[in-house]
Amino acid sequence: MMTKRPTTPRPDPRSAAVQNRRISRIPAFTPVELRRVRPDGWTPLRQSEFLGLLAETRCVKKAAERVGMSRETAYRLRRKPGAESFVAAWDAILGPPNSPRAKVTLDGLFQRVRQGRYRPVLRGGRYVGTLQKPDESALLAALSHLDRVCPPED
Repeated sequence: MMTKRPTTPRPDPRSAAVQNRRISRIPAFTPVELRRVRPDGWTPLRQSEFLGLLAETRCVKKAAERVGMSRETAYRLRRKPGAESFVAAWDAILGPPNSPRAKVTLDGLFQRVRQGRYRPVLRGGRYVGTLQKPDESALLAALSHLDRVCPPED
């Protein structure tokens, strides 16, 4: 007589991804605008690659090393003025600390218009590249803000 072994239910693969906090899509962000542009510094592409590798490795030190930067400079970049979008993408990857959302200012909107939006792309949990697009929504928001501030001409 054959007895059937009790079958154990297979775990849902989505729950493992949720438990590991792996994300399949990194939000688009506006790179931090720096005073001096250095080829060996935090260029917009290097910032995007860092976020993509951060999502892949889940480690700030490893992600920074793989783009040729240090962990300390990554945290310094995070603290710079105008880094709100970069910080929001970083927090979306690693989980947000309990901090309030930054207020969108006209200067921030114009920074987004000048720099555009960068979005690291993941395929199967691996960083594969970066998409760069102009940020038309920031332009429209800035124009709307200016329309409210400036009185209409008669």
